[in-house]
Formats: sequence, structure tokens, C-alpha cells
Amino acid sequence: MKQLIYILLILIFVVSCTSNTIYKKPDNLIPEDEMVDLLVDLQLALGAKSIKNIQGKKNIDYMYLVYEKYQIDSTRFAESNFYYMSDIDKFNKILKKSKNKLQKMKEEYNKIKKDKDSVNKPSRGEIRDKMRPSVSSKDTTLIVN
Repeated sequence: MKQLIYILLILIFVVSCTSNTIYKKPDNLIPEDEMVDLLVDLQLALGAKSIKNIQGKKNIDYMYLVYEKYQIDSTRFAESNFYYMSDIDKFNKILKKSKNKLQKMKEEYNKIKKDKDSVNKPSRGEIRDKMRPSVSSKDTTLIVN
């Protein structure tokens, strides 16, 4: 996520230094709410690249799946992204929404993980029982003097 933010900030800086012009709205502009979802999915795809998949493969590019999901191509994304970046207020709003969505997803994941861990975590009684030596029926003979 940091990489995407740094790239976007650099682009914002370059655009803001060149001019204060808001560029012409592209004909195939991605709507703001869809752009938020798209940025979230792109960030997840970037993050998944560094993690091994089910087959144990790493460094797989999942970006094409995001483009397929939204039925767009990289050119349409680039044009829409450039347009939104030319209006800093809109772009900041989109970035904040996408960051909040990612944060909520992270919190939900952590909650599920915590719940799952607590289900698998043995209780104090189970720990105590495991620490006691087990006594079999053979060991219970009564010694009488």
C-alpha cells in the first residue's frame, strides 16, 4: 500500500507543480465510488503479489484480474486516474475513502483471526488437564500392608 501511495503522491507533486489546470473530463471516466473500489482492489492485488498462492508460487501479477472485474483496461484507468489527480480535492477524497475501506477490511480480518485463534486456544482447564500425569487403570492397584 505504501508503494501505491508514494507513487500517487509523486504524481500529485508533478501535476501540481506543472499547472493548476483541471483537465477535460474523459468520455469513459470511472465514477468516483467505483474508483475507490478499484483502488482498494488494486492495492490488494499489489499486496498479493508478494505472498505465495495455493500452488506455492510468488510474484504473480493479479492486476489483470482487477481490470477484468471492473471491465476496464489500463488506459481507461490511467486516464481516469490522471483526471482525478488533476483535481487534488477529489483525489484526496477518493484516497481517504479507499484507505478507510482497507482499514475496515484489516480490522475485520484481525477480528476473524482473533476469533479463530480463541476457538483453537485451549482453556485453562484443558491446559491444567494436559499438565497432570495421566493415570491408567493398570496403575491404580491398591497396595495393602
